[in-house]
Amino acid sequence: MALSSSLTSLTHIIINGTLSRGENATFVIACYAVAFSLFGIIERPIISLRQTSSALVKNPHSFKTITILFLQVTGIIVFISLLISYTRVGDWLFVHFFNASEDMVYTISQTFKVITLVVIFSGIRGIYQGFMINQLETKWITIGVVLRLLAMLFVAYVFIQTDRVTSMVGALIFLIGMIIEMVISVWRGQRLLWKQKNNKEPSVGKKEMQQFYTPLVFFFVIQTLLIPVVYAFLAKTNNIEAGIASFALAYSICQLLLSFFMFTHQIVLQFYDENKEKVIHFIVIISLIPALLLGILCVTKAGPWFMDVIMGADPSLSKMTIMVLTFFLFRALLFPWVDFLNGYLMLKKRTKKMLMGQIANFVTVFLCLIVFVAFFPEWNGIIGAASISIGELTGLGVVLFNVVRVSKEPTSSALKKNSLKVE
Repeated sequence: MALSSSLTSLTHIIINGTLSRGENATFVIACYAVAFSLFGIIERPIISLRQTSSALVKNPHSFKTITILFLQVTGIIVFISLLISYTRVGDWLFVHFFNASEDMVYTISQTFKVITLVVIFSGIRGIYQGFMINQLETKWITIGVVLRLLAMLFVAYVFIQTDRVTSMVGALIFLIGMIIEMVISVWRGQRLLWKQKNNKEPSVGKKEMQQFYTPLVFFFVIQTLLIPVVYAFLAKTNNIEAGIASFALAYSICQLLLSFFMFTHQIVLQFYDENKEKVIHFIVIISLIPALLLGILCVTKAGPWFMDVIMGADPSLSKMTIMVLTFFLFRALLFPWVDFLNGYLMLKKRTKKMLMGQIANFVTVFLCLIVFVAFFPEWNGIIGAASISIGELTGLGVVLFNVVRVSKEPTSSALKKNSLKVE
């Protein structure tokens, strides 16, 4: 799972690498970026289905329940997407919310029409992959991602060779890759469902599934909105371009390192009940790795080399980015534990308490941005990294508080024993 997460991050490197080879590359990439930014927001309810499936789907009956939920959510998203694609609502949104120029609107709209289709296949993939995770068949998720990337590389090569690189091509590459990964997930997921056809384990109802799912949606939406808010405040620093560029590079590097550890919650969901001590020992070890790797980039010559050779940054931008990275060290150390504790709350079906931690994180970041921009505008990109790290600490505190409270609640088995004693 960790490997598949890291490999998935290569998707947009392939797409951006393709678009950069087109005529008027700046325009093409900008149009695709706007369309993808909007897609990133509307896809969040779909992404939440995978966590829901992993936590709650145990057999074909519960899979049928989440399929109904998927169809309902997808119907709403498709309706909203059609409204954006074929009415003036989309034009207004692109210009006023994403600051696109008038000459970009048509291209963005055409690109968005294609990229919207990804939502449907992403949802189908998600509900099957969630069940695959529950059945510990995670190797097939990695196989699907590898085949997806190979397909995307082939399609990208064809478009480059035929000199047909446009913003819509980026969306097509993404769509074809997602279809390939979905096909693998459906094929393997159906085989696993067939094996579980005689599983009579009690299934969750539609209402219980919605209660678990809805807070997750808001959790991921808030998470998505966090970075645009940071960029909005960085535009008020002393050196806008340097601040945004250094933060963007540092954040992408931090996310790349953390991508290998973004499924800690799944370890909790699948193994915590049976192997509590082993899971905690495992988390203790892996929680140190991202901070150590980031520390190496910050304090050794590996950092300047990485910024020059891999990221292609000039010496000035490289120096600023490494400085910003040092303020991400705290987040790198905390994130695996936040994900671990959120996994515990998912296990106990307390996703509303997860949402409380994310809201606390967002509010803290927002307040820090206000203070830092007002009093330390010369910090530039550091403002974003410092705010996010402090927000992560606040989120951890709130989630930890909720986990302690939930852990003290009597279990259903304990309640049954007490009721028998009373009788």
